[in-house]
Amino acid sequence: MKKELITYLYILLILLVPASTIAQEASKVRIHGKITDAATKEALPYASIRINKTSIGCSSDNRGNFSFYAPALRDTLIISSVGYTDKRIPLSSKTRMPIKAVLEPADYALSELTVKPKKEKYKRKDNPAVILAREIIKRRDDNSPKNKDYYSRDRHEKLNLALSNFSTENNKHFAKQFEFLEQYIDTSQISGEPILHISARELIATDYYRKEPERERQHVKGRKRNGIDDMFSTGEIEALYEETFKDVDIFQDNISLFGNKFVSPVSKLGPTFYKYYIMDTIDIGSDRCIDLAFSPFNVESFGFTGHIYVTTDSTFFIRGVQMNVPHDINMNFVEYMNIKQDYSRRPDGTRILNKETLTAELKVVNALNGFYAHREVVYANYNFDSTPQGEKILESPAKVVEEDNSMKQSDEFWAVNRLNEVTEKEQSVQKMMKELRNNPLYYWLEKGVSFLFTGWIPIRENEPPIFYGPVNTSVSHNELEGWRLRTGAMTSAYLNPHLFGRFFVAYGLGDHRWKYMGEVEYSFKKKKEHPNEFPIHSLKAHYESDIFQYGQTYLHTNKDNIFLSIKRDKDNKIGYMKKAELTYTREFYNNFSYNITLRNRIDIATHLIPFERTVTTDGVTTSTFVDDVNRSEIEIGLRYAPNEKFIQSKWNRNSILPEHPVFTLNHRMGIKGVLGSDINYHHTEASFQKRFWFSAFGYTDCIIKAGKVWNKVPFPLLIMPNANLSYTIQSESYSLMNAMEFFNDEYASWDLTYYMNGLIFNRIPLIRKLNWREVVTFKGMFGNLSDKNRPDPLNTGTLFKFPYENDEYHYMDSTPYMELAFGVENIFKVLRIDYVRRLTYTDLPGIDKWGIRIKFHIQF
Repeated sequence: MKKELITYLYILLILLVPASTIAQEASKVRIHGKITDAATKEALPYASIRINKTSIGCSSDNRGNFSFYAPALRDTLIISSVGYTDKRIPLSSKTRMPIKAVLEPADYALSELTVKPKKEKYKRKDNPAVILAREIIKRRDDNSPKNKDYYSRDRHEKLNLALSNFSTENNKHFAKQFEFLEQYIDTSQISGEPILHISARELIATDYYRKEPERERQHVKGRKRNGIDDMFSTGEIEALYEETFKDVDIFQDNISLFGNKFVSPVSKLGPTFYKYYIMDTIDIGSDRCIDLAFSPFNVESFGFTGHIYVTTDSTFFIRGVQMNVPHDINMNFVEYMNIKQDYSRRPDGTRILNKETLTAELKVVNALNGFYAHREVVYANYNFDSTPQGEKILESPAKVVEEDNSMKQSDEFWAVNRLNEVTEKEQSVQKMMKELRNNPLYYWLEKGVSFLFTGWIPIRENEPPIFYGPVNTSVSHNELEGWRLRTGAMTSAYLNPHLFGRFFVAYGLGDHRWKYMGEVEYSFKKKKEHPNEFPIHSLKAHYESDIFQYGQTYLHTNKDNIFLSIKRDKDNKIGYMKKAELTYTREFYNNFSYNITLRNRIDIATHLIPFERTVTTDGVTTSTFVDDVNRSEIEIGLRYAPNEKFIQSKWNRNSILPEHPVFTLNHRMGIKGVLGSDINYHHTEASFQKRFWFSAFGYTDCIIKAGKVWNKVPFPLLIMPNANLSYTIQSESYSLMNAMEFFNDEYASWDLTYYMNGLIFNRIPLIRKLNWREVVTFKGMFGNLSDKNRPDPLNTGTLFKFPYENDEYHYMDSTPYMELAFGVENIFKVLRIDYVRRLTYTDLPGIDKWGIRIKFHIQF
């Protein structure tokens, strides 16, 4: 998910950021200096330095030094640090650099408790701020609206994405081409700089909650989206925004935001993760509140700095929260982020969220200007009594119930139902994009970039019925075909919302054979764009004649992806295959699904993969070669993924943050004699997948699988572990195993990857400035090939020989195959490099004991 958003931002940069912004960066003024403690004369680390009423600034480093660029020397520089009196320094052309700022310690009193933040070591024991924090945490759920049997609330959500510090002045050619953009320029609420809105979204909905049985639903009445994200599919971009800019619940231990888990300031882990300071008392409405400041012990970790405003009475009711991400956080692309939440209290004490604001400045490339993002949600009309309409929505199987005309609501609807003001500049995005797309330069640039990043070319601009692609499969290479050329296409719901087609045709320049695939799918549910939209209820007919790479099943990309053509070993375990399938798929809103497939498959021998039987009579061995293996089978698959969310692209579906477990169970049964089938057999496989979060200490992705072939079968039907012969990192495959190195008829495997999020590197001087992050991968397999499936003298004449020269095949014993990888990711923000070591079966001929693997891994 993270990769999709950063890719999206890269597209916006390429399309809309003029080259002049590089020159603008160079024209800014550098403000730098050092901050010290007036009492101790020592450097003051991690102080906040900002231009007044803007977000322009930085934090001092561990030696008190600071440096940043500003548009000009004007206004006032404000330097602040917890426990010190703010210092204000007027800026002008006469201001001398470096600035030497000295901060005075301050005393803050609250009732009978006095906190004197000095240079002494921070202590938790007997610290009144920590005592207060523990009381807040203990009572955080006392006032929750979810303590009620039922509630509903209306919401108005708006989300705007803009180019920050936008100007056409420094590029005359750009200014002439896009002169009309000047009328759409707005002002940033953070920095006061000019911004250009490029995406504007609105949502009108009602949220419903029921305690017993617990259920939450959202009823979407109106939805608007205008801007450059029109070039993406609706489901894809909706899921993207939903997971990146989502509701923030500080009353949970962890807060999901920008694809990461942040430790909440009122988490049960709070006192061990955060430093707390009592700052002052303030009035919010009629409530007297304590200003409790907090900051993580390690500012590179995924936490916040900010303030909680809690009432001085015994309820410790939270009236408001304001928090930022630390300046030095090990997080990509986010230059600044601020979250504000305003709460009120009902007469019975129930906590009501009135308004939530998230404002961020994002920068993808340091040499260019970045993006301004602003999400604002206003809640109103809380109701704690059940209603027929609410019960109807709550009983819906879909978690989001959307009106059919939600995207086509009238201006009158929006005027009546909006709970928050939408400015003229925010509403003008649609008009601006229309003018932009009338410009030939922009029009063709947008088309080219869309093609480059999505891999598909629509045959027309609006509601395209057919897409050509994917482009990354057009040319590839393997040992059997040599160079392979491929072309393909698929239809969309704009041609027919129930009937979909897909095909490809490929030709090998080395084997001079055509390959092809055709597929027709009928959806029993009307689709908006593509057939894989959730939930799927369809019947699909599929026919394919193609190559098959034994022991290489790439689960997350196409086998003929051009980037997989560079191999570390000979890619010569390839045969041909033909298959015809009829599949019925049914998905339910509770994320349980099943599919039933009727399949006939013919595996065809090649000079690389011969099907050879041997018979020894009176000491004389003779060989018989078989042309193909025919099997007809029925397959039943079950899948359960509670609370799963995913991004649906044009051709596949990617799970988003699989925090909840995913269970699968598949069974195939071969039936001899049906359509020429040669074999009776049974094959069962099960899997479990889950992401385990460790709060600020990263997360682990866990995949466990097991399977068994119950009958005697020729080797094409045995279990072959996935060998990754490329130099890239691929999940659910083995980086140092050769294709067809092992055959099994029963196995159990694991794939564990621990993403440490800088747990170690963040604590190493100098290294932490690189924002590198550690990754550890441990994967392996227990496997066994029973006697009945070993092509030894007991089975001569019935089983095929394994396709190895001189019969140099080695069976797995009780020792599992294992690999261990130590990696560094976030190199230049886009690259991951792993050192992989093979731990077992290292004495076999022709194997690699270690290797270096790479992956483009873009994330926040």
